[in-house]
Amino acid sequence: MAIIWQQTIGDDRYEVRTAGASIRLYSNGVFHSQYNPEREISNSIWDLLILPTFFYPVGHVKRILILGVGGGAAIKLLHSYAIPEKIVGVELNPTHLKVARRFFRITNKQAELVCDDAVNWLKNYSGPGFDLIIDDLFGHKDGETLRAVKLDSTWLTLLNKNLTKQGLLVTNTAELSDFKNSGFMTNKRIRHAFKSTYKLTHPTCENRVYVFCKKEESLKVLKQNISQIPQTLARNSMLKLALRMRKFQIGSQ
Repeated sequence: MAIIWQQTIGDDRYEVRTAGASIRLYSNGVFHSQYNPEREISNSIWDLLILPTFFYPVGHVKRILILGVGGGAAIKLLHSYAIPEKIVGVELNPTHLKVARRFFRITNKQAELVCDDAVNWLKNYSGPGFDLIIDDLFGHKDGETLRAVKLDSTWLTLLNKNLTKQGLLVTNTAELSDFKNSGFMTNKRIRHAFKSTYKLTHPTCENRVYVFCKKEESLKVLKQNISQIPQTLARNSMLKLALRMRKFQIGSQ
């Protein structure tokens, strides 16, 4: 692994490393993003974040909001496989956005990148709703990742407010308590706002990704849509991930 760029700003140290064809972003030693143009679907956490788009055929998820851009790995994957009309990425850290543009090659055509606090940005947002919102808001402490915004009732209500009637909300969690104490578990009104909920896991990481669906969604349909991916390697990798996707039941966090 080679370090191709590094910068220290205050107490924060940023590095961009390469490993083969992969490009990786590290902040204070914490691994934030990875993208491999030769093998875009790499069985990573970012694959889980985009998997729910396949509840719909390619091109049907038109407007996407990503809260927490990092280096932009999810943006690259969504641009390649969901083919939306619009991606907006909101990121608090300007250095991350610098890396996303320079090293992950996120262009204005691929996404509109906004440097702002995600909570404040969404509170002030007054545009059309999004078909998909990905909440990947993470910070780090003592070399460990942790959610930057709690999944409480206030936050989930705000996210839900900005979804379309058939929208999908994808949230990334690092600890079981992130979801166990969430507004979804404690507030029936929020729980009833979504017709179906799924949990995604990956054998190589402890993160749990939860998918909140405004309408009843079918794993059968998701797998059928994945089977239409023309790239054999990407199709097979996504199908393997889909096999680990489970409909969520209260008490099975």
